[in-house]
Amino acid sequence: MSAATAPAAGRKPLAVLLLVPVLAALALWTFAWPAARTAPRDLPVGVAGPAAVADGVARELGRREGAFEIHRYEDAATARSAIENREVYGAVVVTPSGPELLTASAGSPVVAGLLREAVTGPAAAEGRTVPVTDVVALPSGDPRGAVLGASLLPLALAGAASGVVTVLLGLRGARAAATVVGAAALAGLTAAALAHGWLGALTGNFWAEAGVLALTVLAIGAIFAGLATLLGKPGFGLAAVLTVLAGNAFSGMAGAPELLPSGIGLIGQWLPPGAGGTALRSVSFFDGAGAGDPLLVLSLWAAAGLTALALGGRRRTAPASAPTTTGPQTPVRAPAAG
Repeated sequence: MSAATAPAAGRKPLAVLLLVPVLAALALWTFAWPAARTAPRDLPVGVAGPAAVADGVARELGRREGAFEIHRYEDAATARSAIENREVYGAVVVTPSGPELLTASAGSPVVAGLLREAVTGPAAAEGRTVPVTDVVALPSGDPRGAVLGASLLPLALAGAASGVVTVLLGLRGARAAATVVGAAALAGLTAAALAHGWLGALTGNFWAEAGVLALTVLAIGAIFAGLATLLGKPGFGLAAVLTVLAGNAFSGMAGAPELLPSGIGLIGQWLPPGAGGTALRSVSFFDGAGAGDPLLVLSLWAAAGLTALALGGRRRTAPASAPTTTGPQTPVRAPAAG
């Protein structure tokens, strides 16, 4: 080994030793910090009933400063409709016999539990009982919503694998785009067959669920392939941060985006895993209500990734210009006539 290469070889282990703790700290911060700061922040909640008594309920909820965003409704039917349209997570309905609580565990079982605690807890301390109705309940195949919450990481890994393999195989342009799209479609159908048909964790239209799952995988796969095509190996790292790391940690699927620190939940909904999870909840349990924005986010990511993949492939496969030379040229003599 030459003297010039020896220092370079010695720096490589040092770089690994320094990089691994930094990556570990980044991953721990990304996942642990939001989990440690989980609390309701402007959770949309409805209050329905005559203003004279409903105002008191709204004031009681408002004592938890910043926890709830109160929406007022005339009656129970209007509040129930708002829950089914994903305008609010739940509602307190004031009736002549006392308050009733409407929840939607399919929207978030964690939030449904928080509402039960906030509404029924004070009543229980006074010896009163508050009836609770789960307007949009989770299916019996996934009563705690565990399957839905755990589905994001496999989708992110499937998308990452499709993008990485496409680039490593040297595919470019239309062939690369078709490969990423085809892999996403098959992954979406497979995931829907498992979650809907086998586990019974999804209860909506099968093809709509498969479409959302496929679009989520496509958005992630296109990000990996597009960034790697444009930036090379660093593109894989940037894509992993956006999707596998921050995308999953900030998605809010374990509870709700409004339970994450301020701003983090919003960022998560603009990344493919969070948008995909929200869209999947909407099409599976709420007849598509509230799916428009997350589907738009997924479509924009997919389009951007595929565009980057096409542009990067065209740039790399463009024919090189004719070489230019300077200095004297050696003339080429024609062969002598025989």
